[in-house]
Amino acid sequence: MKKRMRQILAERAAAARDPALPAAPPESWPLAEPFEIGALRLENRLVQAPLAGIANWAFRRQSRRHGAGLAVSEMIASFGIRHANRKTLGMLTVMPDEHPVGVQVFGSDLDAMVEAARAVEATGADLVDVNMGCPVPKICKTGAGAALLADPDAAARVVEAMARAVDIPVTVKMRRGITPSTAVPVEVARRLEDAGAAALCVHPRAAAEEYEGRADHRITAEVVEAVRIPVIASGDVSTPEGARRVLEETGCAAVAIGRAALGYPWAFGDILRGVPRPLPALDEVVDELESFAADVNEALGEGRATGYMRKFYPWYLAGHGIPRADLEDLLTIPTLDEALVRLRSLAAAPAAA
Repeated sequence: MKKRMRQILAERAAAARDPALPAAPPESWPLAEPFEIGALRLENRLVQAPLAGIANWAFRRQSRRHGAGLAVSEMIASFGIRHANRKTLGMLTVMPDEHPVGVQVFGSDLDAMVEAARAVEATGADLVDVNMGCPVPKICKTGAGAALLADPDAAARVVEAMARAVDIPVTVKMRRGITPSTAVPVEVARRLEDAGAAALCVHPRAAAEEYEGRADHRITAEVVEAVRIPVIASGDVSTPEGARRVLEETGCAAVAIGRAALGYPWAFGDILRGVPRPLPALDEVVDELESFAADVNEALGEGRATGYMRKFYPWYLAGHGIPRADLEDLLTIPTLDEALVRLRSLAAAPAAA
């Protein structure tokens, strides 16, 4: 993830140094069209990806505000839900103004996953998503995340049991497989569809590849061809033209936007309109950070919110010429309020103007 984010931030900084006037929006733009997942109608074809450790309700609300047709939560442990872990139950919070919203759960125990699906439905979420994409060893060694792809029978049993237990759609976020040589994404996709999955979100890298290289959406196209349910393409979608190309070349129903929106929630609006905007001015960036931070503070409490927001400052400020010393100071300021005051002073400085 860090390597991919460095690439994205470098691209953002390059665009700031050599800004091009945005083209006029296209007359017809497929990303702005609605689509359905089961009985759930979505207003456009942009999905905010379920980023682990990131996509709490504050982040999802921001994504929806900037144009995402669907926002999906960070992955939530099914056993944490079963055992009523306080932090886990807090992650299940769904706010009234973030619909449509999906909640992603992970695990390999069938009964715990069914309980998790019912808990998600009880929150009022519009769908429950099953994580079969996480490549992190501590998740995979439990048989969860991408490890489920190694056992299509078990993966299908989990989806089937969850789909029978709830009335909301059950979807799956999946990778190509465990390794490129052993991956059978088309076979797995068909099994999941037969088990009752209402949609698939496909990341075409194998778990062993993590985020290396470029996402090979020819694999996504193979899955689209093999199933009748909607397929959402995930991986390296960051620009309007890139999103259109993936949509047209794969035949997918929608695209998932993940790291491209970290520090740049305007990515959703750019892709929804079909044209990029110039990099926002620093004062607009700080306005956005203040609004986002207020929700984060409510979602996490000030102590956790302070640490959480430190991830975002370098992402938001990329391309704005902020001295490294000032960035480092932001990462050590002890409270969120003090950090926001410091950000506002940076925006007001003559150099920023």
